[in-house]
Amino acid sequence: MIEYILFAIGIFLLIKGAGFLVDSSSSMASKFGISKLAIGLTVVAFGTSLPELIVNVYASLKGTTDIAFGNIMGSNIANILLILGIGAIITTIKFKKSTIWKEIPFTLLAAVVFFLLCNKTAIDGIKNGYVTRTDGLIMLSFFLIFIYYIFELAKDRELDVVKDVEIKESSNLAIFLKLFGGVIALYLGGKWVVDGTVYAATQFGISQLLISSTIVAVGTSLPELVTSLVALKKKEMELSVGNIVGSNIFNIFFIIPAAALIAPLGVPALINFDFAFLIAATLLLFSFMFAGEKHQLKRWQGVSFLAIYAAYIAFLIFRG
Repeated sequence: MIEYILFAIGIFLLIKGAGFLVDSSSSMASKFGISKLAIGLTVVAFGTSLPELIVNVYASLKGTTDIAFGNIMGSNIANILLILGIGAIITTIKFKKSTIWKEIPFTLLAAVVFFLLCNKTAIDGIKNGYVTRTDGLIMLSFFLIFIYYIFELAKDRELDVVKDVEIKESSNLAIFLKLFGGVIALYLGGKWVVDGTVYAATQFGISQLLISSTIVAVGTSLPELVTSLVALKKKEMELSVGNIVGSNIFNIFFIIPAAALIAPLGVPALINFDFAFLIAATLLLFSFMFAGEKHQLKRWQGVSFLAIYAAYIAFLIFRG
């Protein structure tokens, strides 16, 4: 019973934590003259990626690498198809040129680099590949490049906040407390929601790979979902988009290396289909930027994303 109680509390914490994180990030951007896109790509993206980080570090320590891979691949696919799909159905999502030509391609680069590192032994005809500590350092080097780009982005005042959004003035202490409280609430909420869903799923004897690719992935993506929807409701397009794109980059170039540095990660035998699906979803997102009204995701595109995601989940259940 306690698992279900914590699950309900976790949902509440996700919603409240998302609100705190969006409010504090908006205030921070306004007070320090930093673009909301930069804040979304870093502070918000890292905060909402904490559940993935905790799950993967724990999986690495326990040697359950199927959970680590399924969690990251499933979360990244859910971020694009599920979260952006729901967001586009609710309201038209507008993208800045820098997101289309820089951040989305960097997300695609992350997926391709991860794919190549996972298949480097297969190219040589060797089975049972691993993501080694060296691979982790390679991915971290890409992450440092991304962080440098964000610092340069933060200097660009042309990417500043949306002008018609009213932002409450807050003291530095109030901003910090909201930011800290939001991150903690998202972490606890994400953890308890995942624990509750995994507990319920294991009662039916579902495999770890299937659980991690579906229930755990969606569970750890709930912070991104709630944060993005709250940001869209507040007309904070840049925070919403930056949160999704930044989370996908964090997941591959920071969270996977963090787990690999603890212990090499064995590559699941069936993971290449998920790689193909993630790369295809990212390319589809990029192509949608030039379909119909440019630089926007409309409702019909959101419906398309959700339909494709439903097909992906159906295949995972069939595979599992």
